[in-house]
Formats: sequence, structure tokens, C-alpha cells
Amino acid sequence: MIYYLGLIGIAAFSITGVIAAGKKDMDIFSIILLGVVTALGGGTLRDIILDTSPVFWIADLCYIWVSIIASVLTFFLVRHVGHVLRLLLFIDAFGLSLFTVLATEKTIDLGFSNPVAVLMGVVTGIAGGMIRDILAGRMPLLLGKEFYATPALLGAILFTLLGYYFPLHDFNRLYAIGVIFILRASAIQWGLYYPRWLTYREKK
Repeated sequence: MIYYLGLIGIAAFSITGVIAAGKKDMDIFSIILLGVVTALGGGTLRDIILDTSPVFWIADLCYIWVSIIASVLTFFLVRHVGHVLRLLLFIDAFGLSLFTVLATEKTIDLGFSNPVAVLMGVVTGIAGGMIRDILAGRMPLLLGKEFYATPALLGAILFTLLGYYFPLHDFNRLYAIGVIFILRASAIQWGLYYPRWLTYREKK
């Protein structure tokens, strides 16, 4: 189950990379590369920090193939989909939810403490999107004033708490994924932002 959820997350982030690249009129090879980097970047960073060898996509090439196939299919199909930018945001929310929780769980399984697991979950969830936005010449969603990293943080914390109090519950990861996605999708749908007193504004 976890393995296939991971593949779904890879495909989701690949799709967002292709959509973002398409807005910049990149060629197909550049777009596929961006899709792959977006999908694999967060997990690669996590495995490097945790000194996990080999890196997950080197150990299992299915991750690369899923990323490439998803990128190619999206390249040819996305032009037939309206409201592309809004679609990107919701797919990104889905990928953020999956990667955050799966990375948190993997870090715990490797024997690290819950605080480290939460941090690695957030880093894995947001890193791919940041890489995508930077390479596509877009303002990273993380640097905006709307909810982005916060849902990932809350979801990762929830997953560790559920694992502590209900360690044998089969749906812990699904609850955490659902919370992250609902919070992020709500921010997209209704334009939820941090209160002004929680944002930094340079005084004139």
C-alpha cells in the first residue's frame, strides 16, 4: 500500500512540474526533466540528509519510470484541460500530502525520533515544489502568504501523534494525508491566508 501511494505521489508531482514548465514554453525534453526533478527532488534531499543508501530512486528504478511516463502523458494531454494553473495547485496539494506523510513514516521506520520525522516529512513535502517553481521561474508557493508548509507541518505532527497513541491503527496515514489535503485545498479554494499580524512586513 505504501509503495503504491509513493508511486502515485511521484506521478502527481511530475504532473505539476510539466504544467509549470508548459507555462514557460519549454521543449519536451526540458519539461520531462523538470517533471522528474520535481517528483524526485524532495525524497532525494531526505535520503541525503538521513544518509540513506542507496537513494530511493536508485534502489528502485520504477520511481524514475513512473515520473517519466507521467511527464510525457501530461505533456500531450494537458493542453486539452482548461484552468491549468488551478489544476496544478490541487495536484500539488495532493503530492504535498502524500510525500509529507510517507516521508514522516519512513523516517520513523528508520529509527529516528518523532521531531526529526516531522522535519523530514515537511522538507520532503515542500522541496519538490520549491525546486519546480524555481526552475520554472515562478515564485515558490512556500514564499507566499497562503497556507502551504503549515498544513504539511500539522499533518506530520498528527501522524506522529496517531502513531504514538494508536500504533496499530491501519488508517493513520490516510487521516494525516486527508488533513493536509483538506487544509491546503481549502486555502486554494477560499483563498485562506495567515492573519496579517503573523506575516512579516517591512516598515516604510
